Amino acid sequence: MNDLAIVILNWNGVGFLEAFLGKVVAYSSDAQIVVADNASTDNSVAFIKDNYPTVRIIENQQNGGFAKGYNDALKEVNSKFYLLLNSDIEVTENWLTPLYAQMQDPNVAGCQPKVLSHKNKDSFEHAGAAGGFLDNNYFPFCRGRIFDHNEKDTQQYNSSTEVFWATGAALMIRSELFHKVGGFDEDFFAHMEEIDLCWRLKKQNYAFHVVPESTIYHVGGGTLPYSSPRKSYLNFRNSLAMIIKNHEGVVLPKLFYRMCIDGIAAFRFLFRGEFNNFWAVFKAHMYQYANIKTLLKKRKAIKADATTFNKTGLFGGNIVWNYYVKGVKRFSQLNQRLFK
Repeated sequence: MNDLAIVILNWNGVGFLEAFLGKVVAYSSDAQIVVADNASTDNSVAFIKDNYPTVRIIENQQNGGFAKGYNDALKEVNSKFYLLLNSDIEVTENWLTPLYAQMQDPNVAGCQPKVLSHKNKDSFEHAGAAGGFLDNNYFPFCRGRIFDHNEKDTQQYNSSTEVFWATGAALMIRSELFHKVGGFDEDFFAHMEEIDLCWRLKKQNYAFHVVPESTIYHVGGGTLPYSSPRKSYLNFRNSLAMIIKNHEGVVLPKLFYRMCIDGIAAFRFLFRGEFNNFWAVFKAHMYQYANIKTLLKKRKAIKADATTFNKTGLFGGNIVWNYYVKGVKRFSQLNQRLFK
């Protein structure tokens, strides 16, 4: 696997490096291991130099978030395949082999392992679980995780399958394709940038897969807690931006409908006394108005590069209705005939 580079983005995560970098080194065969440091102010860089001299360090000049941090670092990494790995992940023995095998299919742009919770190792973790999907309003969900409900892993999703998006927490991707579409959208800063990237590549007829033969354990919320208003802002903002950029057909009716659903979510925050999260949704909507020209310009560029849209992984149903009205909490309970 000397054509594979494992690239770990780090920002003030020396505790995670102490806990997890050792297994990455031990279980990653002859792959190149790189830590891209996002201008940390702790002793992350010194720790790596002192304890893992074979690990290459790329020192970014600023903390540009997940998107810019990776874009900047990957310009300096020469490898056929990248594996983008969060610093708060425990890998397992032989985790790379199934992923690498999947990438031998030239139509596959990227893939991910099965992602379980490091805190509760028999449950799926929020970020990726057993592969990502989008519903008919472009809400993301996973095999093993719908909104905030994480299923127990009883090996019910152990089949390798094509998905719509693969998690950025542990994403193996062809470097040529990553750079061809311009990498991550740096305006996203963090959150949902990997869905946007997958979506853009699927519009060029590439595929993404989940490979559950490979298993990792993710702490999650290492940079921003899941309850953080900042995280809420980024998720709502980037989700809408992603729709403007990538939706097929007339975008304004779909955007308006999604913003109405967001409004319901915002008032739900308000009624629960989560005023900062309510304000986060409001600011996320204002961002779209302020940046609509830029977003439409990106939409035009994506459309110009598009070939055949590979729609596998789109769910024709409404995941909000299924979850909040019908009480569907498990991926397997969804109407499988509605998946493309």
